[in-house]
Amino acid sequence: MMRVLMKIYLSLCIILFSLFYPIGANIIFAPSPKDSVKASAAAIENKKWDPVHINPLPSSKSVAFAFSNKARVATKPFPAQFQTVNGILTFRGGPARNSAVMGTPIIKEGKLRKSWSFRTSSSPRWGGGAGWTGQPSVIEWNKREQQIMNVYPEYKKKASFKELMYGSLDGKVYFLDPSTGKQTRKPIDIHNPIKGSVALDPRGYPLLYVGQGIPQTGKIGFRIYSLIDQSLLAFIPGMDSFAFRGWGAFDSSPLINREDDSMVVGGENGLVCLIKLFTNYDPTNKRIKISPVTTKYRYKQQKNAYPGIENSISVYKNIAYFADNGGGIQALDLIKKRPIWANPAYDDTDASLVIEESGGVPFLYTGSEIDKQGTKGYARLQKLNGLNGKVMWEKKIPGFSVKGENPVNGGVLGTPIVGKGPLAGQVIYNISRYKTINGGLLISLDTKTGKEKWRLQLPNYAWSSTVAVYTSNQKAFLVQGDSVGNLYLINQLGKVVTKINLGANIEASPIVVGQQIIVATRGGAFHSVGIR
Repeated sequence: MMRVLMKIYLSLCIILFSLFYPIGANIIFAPSPKDSVKASAAAIENKKWDPVHINPLPSSKSVAFAFSNKARVATKPFPAQFQTVNGILTFRGGPARNSAVMGTPIIKEGKLRKSWSFRTSSSPRWGGGAGWTGQPSVIEWNKREQQIMNVYPEYKKKASFKELMYGSLDGKVYFLDPSTGKQTRKPIDIHNPIKGSVALDPRGYPLLYVGQGIPQTGKIGFRIYSLIDQSLLAFIPGMDSFAFRGWGAFDSSPLINREDDSMVVGGENGLVCLIKLFTNYDPTNKRIKISPVTTKYRYKQQKNAYPGIENSISVYKNIAYFADNGGGIQALDLIKKRPIWANPAYDDTDASLVIEESGGVPFLYTGSEIDKQGTKGYARLQKLNGLNGKVMWEKKIPGFSVKGENPVNGGVLGTPIVGKGPLAGQVIYNISRYKTINGGLLISLDTKTGKEKWRLQLPNYAWSSTVAVYTSNQKAFLVQGDSVGNLYLINQLGKVVTKINLGANIEASPIVVGQQIIVATRGGAFHSVGIR
């Protein structure tokens, strides 16, 4: 009898423990520093934030899909507060893909001035600097991580230590002090060009996530590094027999769910990878390990022959949104592992979908390239209801594309921005190759109606994503790079305030850290430009 009671007691203990610490949770007993971001996270998480429950809609039947295994990876929705540390940790800041700003700048003079430049090395074919999407990440480290990482000694003592991480076409990830451009530690060399945007962990853990853009030497795929000692912790191969496409690049920047220790990232092989990291972080003994378990989503969509995913996946709670090289757009339930809806293909869509929540509904803003249409066609701009895929409005902008051995597409390649504050009610798109083969267009549309609010025609096109900057005196500015190296500062009415030239094509997407714009060029350099 006592044995039976003991078994029941132990079973109850295990059940109670699993409720508080689910499989894959990170159990760390060392106290973590508190800051305003964590306080904000706690306040938000007190609100109800349940998963979205939607049965698959009829449009999802256009997709034949399978998962590589039955592993249960995602168990909770992404939290309302993505991160617990200050920084820009993934492409466009988080699951909504709508911000690339850290801090609140003061802009009085409306002038731009170079602060510092950093020269990279060069790969044989692709050179250095950074290309599309090429956004850096930046983090303000907690003191605990600052002390256990292999940064140079002077940076272990620096107060409010911020570190910039930039992936380059030369195949290296550089670590810089954003205020000076000086290296904070040696670079990591993956020996293959990096086209996309590196990512950091939203829990403030010393982890770095790096996708490879071009096969140069060795295997092509996705890598995860420890930032304690820069060791490689995991490699996800891009060449995968489960995939329908034999191209292994990862331009997509991942999202990490700090609630259930999972990650989602799209591949150009046409797979969506859902990964349970099983993170084991022991800061006292300066160790971090992961034991990833991956389940892969593959699909075939009717009348869509191009399944590669280059945009960075957007997420609202437990629903992931992505477009592919054919222009098909899907909503995928990460917890239930099934597509919810799928909109038909139009043309290659590499810009990330931007999410705006309104009245409990996630609305999506998306724009296509001019690629499969040929040398001329239309960039299609849309607002979609993220719960059912319904088109709320649509606008088409004519443009051109360069085809052939070295294609350079027109249309939308920069991710749009949904405004707030002085820009509330606007979505701003950047259109490449508008009116002329070299021309560009910045256009603001009303988020409710799709009607044009203003437009700014530019002499040179841009692939670089537009960044919205909001000042402490309730003004807004836009930062826009272009294909001949111009970096523009534009006011909230769409008028050019000033510009500066950085000497080479700006394909990469900038970030703004305080008073600095940080961006790379195809000319082999990273630049910091001060805003006055």
